[in-house]
Amino acid sequence: MIDPRAVIDPSARLADAVSVGAFTIIGPDVEIGAGTWIGPHAVINGPTSIGSDNRIYQFASVGEAPQDKKYAGEPTRLEIGDRNLIREFVTINRGTVQDAGVTRIGDDNWIMAYVHIAHDCRVGNQTIFSNNASLAGHVEVDDYAILGGFTLVHQFCAIGTHAFCAFGSGIKKAVPPFVIVDGSPARPRGLNAEGLKRRGFTDKAQQALRQAYKTLYRSNLSLREALADLQEMAKEQEEVAQLVSFIEQQTRGIVR
Repeated sequence: MIDPRAVIDPSARLADAVSVGAFTIIGPDVEIGAGTWIGPHAVINGPTSIGSDNRIYQFASVGEAPQDKKYAGEPTRLEIGDRNLIREFVTINRGTVQDAGVTRIGDDNWIMAYVHIAHDCRVGNQTIFSNNASLAGHVEVDDYAILGGFTLVHQFCAIGTHAFCAFGSGIKKAVPPFVIVDGSPARPRGLNAEGLKRRGFTDKAQQALRQAYKTLYRSNLSLREALADLQEMAKEQEEVAQLVSFIEQQTRGIVR
């Protein structure tokens, strides 16, 4: 399962049934879980932990030092969960001590070619990053979010659960859950209705979110006024409560 032409540091810990292709380099302080497949010509540096049943394709760079001028060689980390697909030329950097010191990727994410995930980002589960999507440092992407090709996300922004960022979106503020955005700078374009249907949201939840979207974006209310109305709706609908909680946590404002 380990090609003899691969270079693996003696301190790296590889579980059973890990496959490593030719000319791949695995550095010290790297831990890789069972069943993970790594193609040829990849580079994995540590401290990095990678879970089980991941697929990392050729020429990916995983766990390299952060692209941050303040970084001074501190032993920061990258943590990747299970069953992620990481395609060609993806770059994922470790964290910095100016944040929590760790970049985290969850489970079951689909990360296509040339994606960049910078230092201190937090990516949830079941996300999709299309080709050339890029996250600056300290970005959070919640479960089931989709980033179209060439989406660019500014540092310290957040993308909410089930949000959809269309091709070429330039994101300078937070994207609320369940919302579609596009353009540069990104603008709201509607509720992610198709995504809600595909993921089994009830008719009641979908109707509540449609009303919440109208309140937030089409009512001519200020954000404070819209939030007051949404807080009342949130008492009866969990999904609206998620939307309200997300908005209240943002310090950079939301796409609006």
